[in-house]
Amino acid sequence: MVAIVNGLVGGFVTTIVMSGFMMAMGDDSPPPTALLWAKYVGERRPDQYMMQGMILHFLYGTIGGGVFAWLVNVLDLSVAMLGGGLLWGIVWGLILFMIGAGFWMMTVLDISPDRQMAISFGVFHLVYGLVLGVWVVYVTL
Repeated sequence: MVAIVNGLVGGFVTTIVMSGFMMAMGDDSPPPTALLWAKYVGERRPDQYMMQGMILHFLYGTIGGGVFAWLVNVLDLSVAMLGGGLLWGIVWGLILFMIGAGFWMMTVLDISPDRQMAISFGVFHLVYGLVLGVWVVYVTL
C-alpha cells in the first residue's frame, strides 16, 4: 500500500528532478506558474515572479505525488514491480501534462503553447511520471 505521505514526499523529490531537467533543457523563460502568479496575484512581468512560480511549481508537484499515491490505493493499481510503477507513473505524467497544457495554459492563462513549448512541457511531465513511478516502487513499498 502506497502511503499518501510517501506520495507527497515522492512528489516533492520528483519535482526537484523535473525542475533540474527544466533548467537544463529550458530557454530561461518564466514557467507557467510564474505567468499564473503575474496574471492573478502580481502586477509585474512574469519574469519578476520566478521564485513565487517555483514555489507554486513545487506545491503542485508535491500534491501531484500525493494524489498519485491516493489513486494507486483507491484504484488498487499494481505498482509492486518496476514495470507497473513506470507504467502508472507515465500515465500520471501524461495526465498532468494534459491538465497543465489543456486546462492551465489554454484556459486559465489563455496562452497557446507553440510546438516546442508543448514538447518540452510533455517531456518534463514524462520525467516527473517516470521518477514518481520509480519512487513508488523502490521507496514507498
